[in-house]
Amino acid sequence: MSGAGGKWALPLIGLVGGVASGLLGVGGGIFMVPLLVAFAGLSEHEAHATSLLAILPIALVGAAVFTVEGQAGYWLAALLAIGSLVGAPVGARIMARLSEGALQAVFGAAMIVVAVVLLLP
Repeated sequence: MSGAGGKWALPLIGLVGGVASGLLGVGGGIFMVPLLVAFAGLSEHEAHATSLLAILPIALVGAAVFTVEGQAGYWLAALLAIGSLVGAPVGARIMARLSEGALQAVFGAAMIVVAVVLLLP
């Protein structure tokens, strides 16, 4: 970990990911991955894997809060989980085969596509 903030940046990056997850409904990785690369000195691969590990407790806490608030869609979540359980290992295996540059390009392109979709009426 050789970035500008090193390990001291991690709690702040986690805070950003947690707030983003709770506020925007994203896993937080869309913020954490670039921040882990820029400020904690992680490689793209390390940042993606670390972000996924960090998202587990973020998701559990967020899900608990939304459940208490009566906003959780259990059946919808179960159906999403079925696809995710198949897709996650496929994505992880693909990521492991990509170079750092290719992974960064794929991640950036995905962020652009999501931004465009969100901005459409």
